[in-house]
Amino acid sequence: MARNELRPVIKLRSTAGSGFTYVTRKNRRNDPDRMELRKYDPVVGRHVVFREER
Repeated sequence: MARNELRPVIKLRSTAGSGFTYVTRKNRRNDPDRMELRKYDPVVGRHVVFREER
């Protein structure tokens, strides 16, 4: 079965400059713009904003 392009795999990169990334999926119909989530960055040791990169 092929992967659905409605829910593509995306990378969330830390804005703190540590280079740490999370990999997740998103629904393009609900979130057509680039996603921003506040998540924990273990390199920095605190919560920072992670932005979607393409």
